[in-house]
Amino acid sequence: MSKNKESPNYWVSPTDDGRWSVKREGADRAANVFDTQKEANSRARDLAKTSGGERITQKRDGTIGSKDSYGNDPRSRKDTEH
Repeated sequence: MSKNKESPNYWVSPTDDGRWSVKREGADRAANVFDTQKEANSRARDLAKTSGGERITQKRDGTIGSKDSYGNDPRSRKDTEH
């Protein structure tokens, strides 16, 4: 297995049963599943901060609702979302 130089992204996505999953990008299975989006975002934020990656949250319709980067962001502009 080759080492990935990029930090992993963590996706918060709705599940078919109305819950919220936290899944590392490229993983086959969810790392965690929560009853609320707030709980899932909190866990994804912790994982992304630890790895220096990004948290990406989907809305129920599958579109991206928000993104936060916790590593070395190559873009020079500041994140104004939060």
